[in-house]
Formats: sequence, structure tokens, C-alpha cells
Amino acid sequence: MQIGTKLNGRYKIIGTVGGGGMAHVYLAHDLILDRDVAVKVLRYDFRDDQDTIRRFKREALAATELVHPNIVSVYDIGEEDDNQYIVMEYVKGMDLKKYIHTNFPIPYQKVTHIMDQVLSAVAAAHHNRIIHRDLKPQNILIDESGIVKITDFGIAVALSQTSITQTNSLLGSVHYLSPEQARGGMATNQSDIYSLGIILYELLTGHVPFDGESAVSIALKHFQETVPSVKSYDQRIPQALENVVLKATAKEVADRYKTIYEMQNDLATALSADRRDEAKYIPVSMMETTKILEPIPLVIKDSKVEAKTQENERLDNKQLKNNEKSNKVQTKKSKKRKVLLSIALALFLLSIGLFFLIANSAPKDVTVPDITDMTENEATKVLSEKKLLLGKVTKEADDDIEEGLIIKSKPKVGLSVKENTPIDVVISSGKVTFKFLDYTGESYEEIQAQLNEQNFTVEREDQSSDTIEAGLIISQNINENEVVIPEDITVTFVVSTGQAGFEMRDLSGYTEKSVRDYVNDNELNVTITKEYSAEVAEGQVISQNPAAGTILYAGKDISVVLSQGPKEIPAKTVNKRIDISYKKLQEIDSSGNDEESVEPNTLPNLITIYIEDKEHKLETVYQQFEISEDTEIDLPFVLEEGKKGRYKVVRDGETIEEDEVSP
Repeated sequence: MQIGTKLNGRYKIIGTVGGGGMAHVYLAHDLILDRDVAVKVLRYDFRDDQDTIRRFKREALAATELVHPNIVSVYDIGEEDDNQYIVMEYVKGMDLKKYIHTNFPIPYQKVTHIMDQVLSAVAAAHHNRIIHRDLKPQNILIDESGIVKITDFGIAVALSQTSITQTNSLLGSVHYLSPEQARGGMATNQSDIYSLGIILYELLTGHVPFDGESAVSIALKHFQETVPSVKSYDQRIPQALENVVLKATAKEVADRYKTIYEMQNDLATALSADRRDEAKYIPVSMMETTKILEPIPLVIKDSKVEAKTQENERLDNKQLKNNEKSNKVQTKKSKKRKVLLSIALALFLLSIGLFFLIANSAPKDVTVPDITDMTENEATKVLSEKKLLLGKVTKEADDDIEEGLIIKSKPKVGLSVKENTPIDVVISSGKVTFKFLDYTGESYEEIQAQLNEQNFTVEREDQSSDTIEAGLIISQNINENEVVIPEDITVTFVVSTGQAGFEMRDLSGYTEKSVRDYVNDNELNVTITKEYSAEVAEGQVISQNPAAGTILYAGKDISVVLSQGPKEIPAKTVNKRIDISYKKLQEIDSSGNDEESVEPNTLPNLITIYIEDKEHKLETVYQQFEISEDTEIDLPFVLEEGKKGRYKVVRDGETIEEDEVSP
């Protein structure tokens, strides 16, 4: 299928993902839900095979019944132009085979985490009575987040569909095939468990347990040889974890896990310290005692037996004479039988000859030749040489194929058909033409996407508009109904950017009058609020919304906050009573001898008071006076709520008291 093809007008093919035995898988984009999806399309050579079509549809039906986070979801099923397709979840990542190759060795915890997700998905399938039958790393996907998804239920069959059998066929990949399937037997839930055991073996060792020169030799190993020990490859693997592999891959079904849940529960504790000393698992069938066959005793002859033997010989001689007479009669009958056999042989040889005569006269198989880029007459001649006929001729516009030349044929080039088969062809009618429409008033983004898909070159010119919403088309350079060839022209749309805008000015320092003048000049709406501020002068703008530099349009709302100046804090007067002690002074005479100090009232102390409150600073003298005796004074402090006052008393240049005052 070509890149760019649309299925059902919705799923656009954008790449190739891979393919299998009966289908190709493409990466597509869902144009309606705007998401990437995987589209599985039935291969062309199976489109006339009704059994394959039924099997393909059966896969789709089975997959739609399975809703599980570890199973690839099916979104849609359809058919278009004989293309049977299934639309599925697209998993961006890699398959488990590539993951093992890229990340090996894988930590044991990671191995058990991956297997737990796989087991959960298979358990859901078994719950719906669906056996996968083809479990292998290539059918297990891991996305970029480490989530495991199982895909490809192409050969899964619901157990209830008993009319479908698989006699004498080996289904699935031989490296992961259960012994019963390798023998041609029916697959069961435990067949999937065997495949899961092989996958776990590969996760732990990096390779499959059995390999060989052919699929047959590998299949034989599955039911003849025991799966090698994973511990022989890596001694660090816990015995409990190896036991999960051994029990899942037991040759006899009776020795395997009965259900997926049983295997899942066993695997969940395989790395537990409680199972560190677990013994190696040995299947019950391998421990059965070998049966010893008793020898046949020898027969000893006696005289009676000997006499009986002689009597038997005498009777045998008599019978022999009777047989000779009978043989003469049989000889006559055998001659008659030979004549009849000769006639039958002649008739058989005659029928064989007629068969080959008819076979040689039947139409032979021929390969459809490549007749693309040929004219109708040229194609007729080439087909005639191959003993084929020119079938239905249709025309279709094509940008790459010249007018009058063949674009494609059906059946396709290289397919094998019988002689005298009509080959339908599609002939180019030239480049695709387009009747241009009036797109004014529509979304530019949507129209651009449409026209780009039709190979138009689209350009944009922006223009403001007070009447047309931003993003809509104002005008176009091509007239309505004008017939054009998309790839030959450039479409230019004038697109509205909405109303003409302007940058919001920085209103810092604006007064209320200045703000109102600004909004009136620019047709804006303003909301003004006021707040106290110790930093911004009263009456000026503290803040604005939107911020300066924002693009605005007429009619938009803005808001500003004006300063009310600093907030006044209530204050109260607190009186503080302090005691100032008088210090006696001494004089020193001229001779240097100490004299008794003079009377206290003759030499006073100089007292200086400093206070700090709402109205005074501690660095400024509040009061200064002299004392000649101990004195008590009251100091009034004007204090704001939550703030303390301070005072300091200095006597004759010496600080004698300093403290705080609380409200």
C-alpha cells in the first residue's frame, strides 16, 4: 500500500511497521481523532482466499473481545477496495526480541516484571477462552515507558469454535512451539504456558534453548530433549527462578503449570529470600520407576509331548495332500483373475492419458507483466504476447503519470494468473485539477491543512481587523470556481490577526488623573484600588495589571493600585519612673593631698537624659539638669503598637542606666 493512501477517508498511511504471514502492518494517522495508529492490511495474494479472510476476520473478532492494558487495543475494522484491514493501537517502542538483544543481560527483577505483564495479558485471553498459539518475543511489544503489549492473535482460536482444527500443521514459530503442537496435536492453555517458559528462558540467557538447521530438527528437539539448565549459563540465577522455567517447559502437560495464574504466583516469589534453598524441580514423569519385564520360561519336552508332536506331523501330511488337489482348482481361477486385472490396468492407463491430455490443454499459469507507463495499445500488445486479455479500462487523474499512460493494473504486476485472464487497467487523465472554493471567513489553519494535502502551496499574509475574528481568512488571491492545477499555483490568504493592538505602558508614578487620561485615550476600562505604601508617594501608582509591554486592544480591562502613603500606626503614652542617685564629689588641693569632699549641695551632678520613641531619637538629648541629691523623675514615651522605647541616663559623662520600655 502506497504512502499517503487513505483508508475509509480517515486513516492516512504514513509509513511501514512490518508484516507477517498473511498481512502487512502500516503506521497511519487517524485524521479524525488526530492520533497515530497501526493498520494491519490483508496481503493482496490472500484476498481471494476465503479461508484466509475468515481467519483474518476471526482475529479481529477475537482481539475486540480482549480489553486489557497489556494487550494491543483494536479500534476499528473495515474493508475498502477489497482491502481487509484492522486498525489497532500503535505502540511506539520495540519488540521483546530486539529488547533482549539491546539490553542483555537484563536484571532479574526486570525479567520478572516483564513476564508478570505478559502473564497478565495471556491470563485475560485464556479467561475469554482464547489460546494465543503463537507466543514469541516478536509478538510482544515494549513501549518507551516499559509497558508490555501482546499483539497478533492471528492464529488464536476460541475454544468454543470446535469446527476449526489444525491437523497435520505446525502453527506458530518453531523455537517456541510446545511438544504437543510439534507432534501435530491440539494446542491448549498449557501450550501457551510452554511458550511462555521458553520466552522466560530467553530473557534469562539471551538465546533460545533449541536451534537447528531446519524447522523440523528444532521441532523434534522440543519433544525429545529436555530444556537446558539456565543455571549452566548463569550460576547466579536463583534455583526458584530456574524452577519456573523447568515447570513451564515440562515435556508432559501433566507436569506443567495448570493455569497462567499458577505460573504467575510462582514467579512472583521466585526472587524471595524464603525460597533461596529450594531444590531443583524434577517432573513427576521423570521419577517413575522403570518396569522390568519377566523372561519367558523355556518349555521342557517329555515323552507325552513328543508323541503328540508326531501325531500332529501325520495330520499335517494328510492336510498337505488335500491342499495339492485344491491348488489345481485355484490355478484355474487365478488365470481368470489375471485377465480381469489386465483389463482394469488398461482402463487405468487410458484414464491417466486422458488426464494428462486435459491437463496439457488447460490454461497455463502466467505472470502479469509490467504495463505501467504504457499506452492502451502498447499494453494490449504486451498482454496478448502473454496470452492475457485487456480488461476494464478506467481513468484517474495523476500528478506523476502523463495523460494517456497506464497508472496501475489489477491483478498487480508479478502475480500469477491463468491464461486468458482479463487485466483491468487505470489510465492517467493528466494532472489533478481543482475547482477552487471561497474560503473567506473560514479557519486558515484548517484550510491550509486541506490544501496542503491536495499539493497546493499556501502562503499567509496577516492583517488586523476590527470585524473578523483572529485566525479567519479575510481574502484570497484565487477566485471562487476557478479551475486550477494545485501544484502549479501558490495560494495566498490574507488572515485576520484581530483588532490592532498596542503595548501596555508602564504606569509607575502616574497619578489617578494621569491614569484616567491614558485609558480614555486608548478606549480601555480601568478599575482603581488604593493601598498603603511606605515606599510609593501618596496618590501615585503602586502596581498595574496587565504588566507593561503586554499587547492590549480597545475595550479591554486593566486595573491599577494607587498609594495612600504609609499607614498610621496608633500610638499611646507610657510613663517610666526612674531613680537617679547622687554621687558625692571630692576635690584635690594644690599640694596634691586629698581633702574631704565638700558638702553634696555645693557640687551638683550633671544629668543628661536620652529617650527613643515615636517622637524622639536616642542620639538626641531629651533632657539635661543638675542634681545634688537622689532624684526620682517620670519619663513619658509615645510608643506605637508592637514597638518598644529606650532610654539612657548619663551622670557627669558616665552612663549609669540604660533600658527598654514596652507599651
